[in-house]
Amino acid sequence: MNILFISSEVADVYKTGGLADVAKALPANLKANGHNVRVVMPGYTIIKGYENFPIIGHSSLNPNTDRQIDYSIRSTKIGNDLEVWLLDCPRYYDRTSIYGDNNQAYWDNGERFAFLAAAALDAARTLDFKPDIVHCNDWHAGLTPMILRIKYGADPFFDKTRSIITVHNGAFQGVFDRGQIYLVPEICNVYNDMISQGSYINFLKCGVFYADKITAVSPGYAQELTTYLGGHGMTINFQNRAADLVGIINGCDYSDWDPATDKYLKIQYDINTLEEKILGKYLLQKELGLPMCDDPIYGMVARLTDQKGVGLLIPIIEQFLRHRVQIVIEGTGDPNLAKQLHEIADRHPDKMIFRSVYDNALAHQIEAAADFFLMPSIFEPCGLNQMYSLAYGTIPIVRGVGGLRDTVTNYDTDQQNGNGFIFWDPNPEELLSCLRRTLIFYLEDPVEMQRLRLNAMRVRFGWEESCKKYEDLYKEALAKPKWW
Repeated sequence: MNILFISSEVADVYKTGGLADVAKALPANLKANGHNVRVVMPGYTIIKGYENFPIIGHSSLNPNTDRQIDYSIRSTKIGNDLEVWLLDCPRYYDRTSIYGDNNQAYWDNGERFAFLAAAALDAARTLDFKPDIVHCNDWHAGLTPMILRIKYGADPFFDKTRSIITVHNGAFQGVFDRGQIYLVPEICNVYNDMISQGSYINFLKCGVFYADKITAVSPGYAQELTTYLGGHGMTINFQNRAADLVGIINGCDYSDWDPATDKYLKIQYDINTLEEKILGKYLLQKELGLPMCDDPIYGMVARLTDQKGVGLLIPIIEQFLRHRVQIVIEGTGDPNLAKQLHEIADRHPDKMIFRSVYDNALAHQIEAAADFFLMPSIFEPCGLNQMYSLAYGTIPIVRGVGGLRDTVTNYDTDQQNGNGFIFWDPNPEELLSCLRRTLIFYLEDPVEMQRLRLNAMRVRFGWEESCKKYEDLYKEALAKPKWW
């Protein structure tokens, strides 16, 4: 199959979160399986070495009109053979960040990503790449299925093309004034209660309404999207498309996250040398200025948002710090949450470290050094850090939602196969109770703790199985009749 994969970010080119990891790993696996894949993303000028990427094409949206938008297509490769097209349009992508500055989204993000959605298809025509599947990711590419149907419905070039949209996080939907989609005039005056939000247009709703198939990044999250509690205000949209909605768990890129080969670790280890893990713990304690001891480290690497459960953690941290524990947190996001974490850490310098940064090397070191990893998410579409933690023998403590309950086996209900701990109710006291339970377990049963680590390290979430499920879904989409 010819597959056009559209994403706002791609790991090894430019990354801010887990979406970028998927946008690298899934296309790479599809390519390895023999498919002809192109990845399309914005040409952000802040990408390292961007000006050296060769230009392989030029085109315009709305040529010969007063709304003409000229752009070029640059090309780079991930690895040796996965080609990434970058849409070079300085008007939209010559910025100091990719989504916004100082925690404020750019005012014209609707226009910027409407351009991505439209220009991705236009670039395929320009470079004569006729896609069987256009795989769109999140709201940033949400208009693409709509454009494919309405603008290109009678175009022979796209006659056999079908579209997929993957919902990585349904809380972010891309709601904009319709004036921001002026550069795709064919869709400006399409009004439908299933794609509108008052007088505004909702990019994610457009994708869900017009795509041939819809995926969520875990079976648990797919189910939650159809509920009033978990549908992010789009419950009816997902319920109406339930027959075409499938949950496929994200894979983990173990080439980057393997304690035996991790380039960020001074002391590497594997399942046969697990005793070396504690040396990495001592190193991290020394480097961060914590007392070097055997007290358990509870690590956390996350965006500082309510979604990630930081609001559940902050009220009970100081109660938990009364015990023989250390906490290391790395993350950026909500300034108010960061301020509270800084204040708590300042009051307990010998027990808690908070770094308000995203430092990839430190993230790897926390995964390796910690004894437990915190993911008390309010909702979690898939989650990757719990997969990384399992690989490193670091026991995840998660709330039982979305992809977390799909990937972590609760020790308290399945001691033989358990590899982590799950709590359920989204309240601070239940989180504190779970943390205290894990501390007692760590202190009183080191032999069982070691067995739990081994259970965790035996778990693998490779892309091979998930890639096969996507291939099957693509075939189902191609078998659907053309309905535009």
